[in-house]
Amino acid sequence: MQTELSQQLGIEYAVFGFTPFPAVAAAITRAGGLGVLGAVRYTEPDALRRDLNWMQEHTDGLPYGLDVVMPAKKVEGVTEADVEAMIPAGHRRFVTETLARHGVPALDDGERSGWRITGWMEAVARAQLDVAFDHPLALLANALGPPPPDVVRRAHDHGTLVAALAGSARHARRHAEAGIDIVVAQGYEAGGHTGEIATMVLTPEIVRAVDPLPVLAAGGIGSGEQIAAGLALGAQGVWLGSLWLTTEEAGLTSPALTAKLLAAGSGDTVRSRALTGKPARQLRTAWTDAWDDPAGPGALPMPLQGLLVAEALTRIQKYEVEPLLGTPVGQIVGRMDSRRGVQAVFDDLTAGFERAVDRLDRIAGRARREPD
Repeated sequence: MQTELSQQLGIEYAVFGFTPFPAVAAAITRAGGLGVLGAVRYTEPDALRRDLNWMQEHTDGLPYGLDVVMPAKKVEGVTEADVEAMIPAGHRRFVTETLARHGVPALDDGERSGWRITGWMEAVARAQLDVAFDHPLALLANALGPPPPDVVRRAHDHGTLVAALAGSARHARRHAEAGIDIVVAQGYEAGGHTGEIATMVLTPEIVRAVDPLPVLAAGGIGSGEQIAAGLALGAQGVWLGSLWLTTEEAGLTSPALTAKLLAAGSGDTVRSRALTGKPARQLRTAWTDAWDDPAGPGALPMPLQGLLVAEALTRIQKYEVEPLLGTPVGQIVGRMDSRRGVQAVFDDLTAGFERAVDRLDRIAGRARREPD
């Protein structure tokens, strides 16, 4: 499972694993892939520094990366309080009424919500980068397209490759023009923010659009056979995120959420604006249904929605209110039916990849032997 890109990065398998959990990211790297830690939940630089230091100590000198959420344009001087002030009172009432309808308790006095989408803001994201570039990052990925030009230059000066997610060939071309090194072709099936084009269609379109830049296939990939399909479409690797949520190393502290993920089928997700204001694939719940109901107020644009629902989601997760409990996850959730360690997942991926390659070799061999 080697490509030019995996050889360039010095990894055994062309598998890039995105995760919010440092232990999972480190395990992915140790298993032969490239673990990429999601930074969006780190509102305090010291917390990110602590976890990157831990990863540095637990990756055996092997490469790893960081995923940030930054707009391509600089947005300076906007504070969290400025954004909070833009949220309509009617939307706040809707949150209060929805939580009350499901009997969700309040947080304890002085307890702050632990889930806030603030990494998009210039001050937060740049503070994350100041910490990140104190570490030997092999890859900096951005979920909102290419980072600002000065960030791309800074990464390159640091010897760090820059990747950006794209949901269309048009977006991918813009990414290439911005000087990034790798395009992640994220299909409709993926968890989190996605476009409207399926991975099987999107990957070869983006490969053609940005050639010779390397492309990673993402969305709906959770088996070695699917990795082989992605490479056959021209990708130089795969970007996997959802698959790691139910690994033993993952830090999901909610047994109820883990049980929901293990029981879910591929049809139990929905693309909804309920989480951040942008379409994001996640488990379908009473919470997503409420926000997607035409009778409701509708989600606010990003980043207003993320700040609006931050405390509510913390309460739902803390008290494990099952009807409302969800998480971003892709359609591959239907394969996530058991708790396994990251290494066991890799063993399964590599075995499936070998089966697929052997199958194609047999088909190709028969075709060569058959007379015209």
